[in-house]
Amino acid sequence: KKLNKFTRKKQPHQKEEFRELREQPSDPQAEQELINSIEQVYFSADSFDIVKYELEKLPPVLNLQELEAYRDKLKQQQAAVSKKVADLILEKQPAYVKELERVTSLQTGLQLAAVICTNGRRHLNIAKEGFTQASLGLLANQRKRQLLIGLLKSLRTIKTLQRTDVRLSEMLEEEDYPGAIQLCLECQKAASTFKHYSCISELNSKLQDTLEQIEEQLDVALSKICKNFDINHYTKVQQAYRLLGKTQTAMDQLHMHFTQAIHNTVFQVVLGYVELCAGNTDTKFQKLQYKDLCTHVTPDSYIPCLADLCKALWEVMLSYYRTMEWHEKHDNEVTASVSEGSNMIGTEETNFDRGYIKKKLEHGLTRIWQDVQLKVKTYLLGTDLSIFKYDDFIFVLDIISRLMQVGEEFCGSKSEVLQESIRKQSVNYFKNYHRTRLDELRMFLENETWELCPVKSNFSILQLHEFKFMEQSRSPSVSPSKQPVSTSSKTVTLFEQYCSGGNPFEIQANHKDEETEDVLASNGYESDEQEKSAYQEYDSDSDVPEELKRDYVDEQTGDVPVKSVSRETLKSRKKSDYSLNKVNAPILTNTTLNVIRLVGKYMQMMNILKPIAFDVIHFMSQLFDYYLYAIYTFFGRNDSLESTGLGLSSSRLRTTLNRIQESLIDLEVSADPTATLTAAEERKEKVPSPHLSHLVVLTSGDTLYGLAERVVATESLVFLAEQFEFLQPHLDAVMPAVKKPFLQQFYSQTVSTASELRKPIYWIVAGKALDYEQMLLLMANVKWDVKEIMSQHNIYVDALLKEFEQFNRRLNEVSKRVRIPLPVSNILWEHCIRLANRTIVEGYANVKKCSNEGRALMQLDFQQFLMKLEKLTDIRPIPDKEFVETYIKAYYLTENDMERWIKEHREYSTKQLTNLVNVCLGSHINKKARQKLLAAIDDIDRPKR
Repeated sequence: KKLNKFTRKKQPHQKEEFRELREQPSDPQAEQELINSIEQVYFSADSFDIVKYELEKLPPVLNLQELEAYRDKLKQQQAAVSKKVADLILEKQPAYVKELERVTSLQTGLQLAAVICTNGRRHLNIAKEGFTQASLGLLANQRKRQLLIGLLKSLRTIKTLQRTDVRLSEMLEEEDYPGAIQLCLECQKAASTFKHYSCISELNSKLQDTLEQIEEQLDVALSKICKNFDINHYTKVQQAYRLLGKTQTAMDQLHMHFTQAIHNTVFQVVLGYVELCAGNTDTKFQKLQYKDLCTHVTPDSYIPCLADLCKALWEVMLSYYRTMEWHEKHDNEVTASVSEGSNMIGTEETNFDRGYIKKKLEHGLTRIWQDVQLKVKTYLLGTDLSIFKYDDFIFVLDIISRLMQVGEEFCGSKSEVLQESIRKQSVNYFKNYHRTRLDELRMFLENETWELCPVKSNFSILQLHEFKFMEQSRSPSVSPSKQPVSTSSKTVTLFEQYCSGGNPFEIQANHKDEETEDVLASNGYESDEQEKSAYQEYDSDSDVPEELKRDYVDEQTGDVPVKSVSRETLKSRKKSDYSLNKVNAPILTNTTLNVIRLVGKYMQMMNILKPIAFDVIHFMSQLFDYYLYAIYTFFGRNDSLESTGLGLSSSRLRTTLNRIQESLIDLEVSADPTATLTAAEERKEKVPSPHLSHLVVLTSGDTLYGLAERVVATESLVFLAEQFEFLQPHLDAVMPAVKKPFLQQFYSQTVSTASELRKPIYWIVAGKALDYEQMLLLMANVKWDVKEIMSQHNIYVDALLKEFEQFNRRLNEVSKRVRIPLPVSNILWEHCIRLANRTIVEGYANVKKCSNEGRALMQLDFQQFLMKLEKLTDIRPIPDKEFVETYIKAYYLTENDMERWIKEHREYSTKQLTNLVNVCLGSHINKKARQKLLAAIDDIDRPKR
């Protein structure tokens, strides 16, 4: 069309050209390409001026050929479009004819409708003319009647509205908040319907005031939930807020009330105790801040006040816990009921409110617990806890520990605020307490006479009060009646346990008074029946030696009770076991028992407050260190015997003792005024070295140089080490992971070395028990350059055996007082035999002249000694037996073998080796060989210098 518009002003001959173009044979594909090549602007709105568009496209300089070519192109496009339009018209011709028929039919129908409408109007005009005045009057009266009926109904409704305030007051008194709000909302709706009445406008404002009053009372009712949660009461309150459409506002108000309840509760509890202890009705305390009020709590009322404080806070947290339970249960029911309906908008709003309430409640858990921690922390800081006795302090820790357990179950928090506060106070308290206990331990050790403390054979540290916590429940402050009785493997939380009643902070009354300890034996017997049986055995076994019927001294009376030991018992006992008690009770002293009790108290604190576990275990290790160091100082230190290089203290034990001395023992007699502050502080952490009581005599040969006291002291240390080994799993469980290497080091380097003290302590006894010098004198008088082989051993062998027999009798005498365990007797015999054998070698090394027969005599003497010694002791093999035999056999070695032997046997002294070369080998080696061997001995001795 626009192409035609552009070309319609052309000459007539051009029209002929268009006709010719249309009449030319057509190629559909070529025509479609021509149509597609038409610019898009030709398909725009009719208002577009296509002529102007084409003229504006002309270049400034016109070219006739280009214009004609462009014109021909447009003509071709126009012809293609025209032909396309014509084809489309021909294609739609049948549809056109059909549509024309429908138009004709429609015209006929319209004419018929016009006739019908004309007839209808004529008939309506007849009806209008036939309608009378009487009929209209009837209709008017009927309408008036209907209006009067509606008015009467409205008046009755207004009368009911006027009486609504009375009913609302009654419902509020009955705490029927949902019903009151429902009634008030219905009245407001009705009042809005009749607002055109003047009396209703005043009523509407009154209803609004009543609704606001209901909201205020509802807020008060909501605040009551914080201390004593009641399901029915809270359900009514939530239903009321839901009717008001203020469930989110209610949740905000609820958290504000909980915060206020915590503040008011703690203030009232502390105020009550402060005023009670003040003994007057002065109101000055009510004006104090809570922080200042806590400083007025007296020490006597501190623990009851703390318990009541925690009980009150528990009620608040329990109410919050039950509030969350209510929402989890009822919100699910509401969501299910809404989802059954078809109101999607209502469902979305309910889900949104539910999500908001859930997030608010979850956030409130941490907030409320933080408030509780801060209030309790403020109370704890109000009083210096160092003034309390240990049991009271433990009780305070126990309450706080239970509160932290409540907090962890309440919101999963680790109670950082309370932990840090109580940890600092506990560490400070415990440092002072531990320092005092170390001083007491030093006093006990210096006054200890190392007498046996008689305990039963089945004695266990778990029988002591201090270790009851390991068998009972976690918290000793909870009444047994309140302990969970469920045997289910599922852990019951405190909130589940006390949800229906009770309180985890109820103080148990007279719990300790009901507990008894039954660990001490009566005169060494565990029961009257056992004692009676013993005396019956004594009557039947009157031929048993008197010295074997006596037991250890009773510590309380000082008497030596007579007891019986049967023949079978004596016959079956090994000769090296000097245990004469019928019951092998543990060997320990009162001081040992006190240390064990201290360990129990330390573990109580550690068990209650795990964050200070490392400090507690460190102090416990100091108790053991000091006890071990004292035993060594009293009974094991002997420089002369140590210098022999035989005994005794292992390198590990010496390292342990040096560490204890450097870290724990204060070796300075008086403080140096010029010492630095740091040095002074370090000295405060140390304890003076203990001194043995003057009542303990270790120099008497009749008592084997205090062997009884040494046995009691050493074996009590071993017993103490065994108890520490028993407690290791429990200590390892509470020790922080980063500090466990300290615990492992303490056990591997200190506790395990306790039994190693036996060697140096009993070595001192063994070194003095036999007269080794006399034996050397007797051996010096023996003539070893004999010409004939002797058939009789020398007298020094008999003298030495008599010394051993005397030693055996003395051991029996000591065993009357104290049971000598088998390991102890074995060590004593081993030390004595080892010293005797080395004395024999030393005696052989003092020989001036020796023949082959003399060397045979040495073997005879030593074999006689071994044969008689094996009858006195059960120790096998005989210690250092090879030490003597090897030395004797070395006399028979050749020159080359001797040189190699000297290099291999460095256990002999230079003197012994030199004598071996000069005296015993001098008869069958030349001078040059002797000098060579002496040079080899000198090379061995040089590093020792």
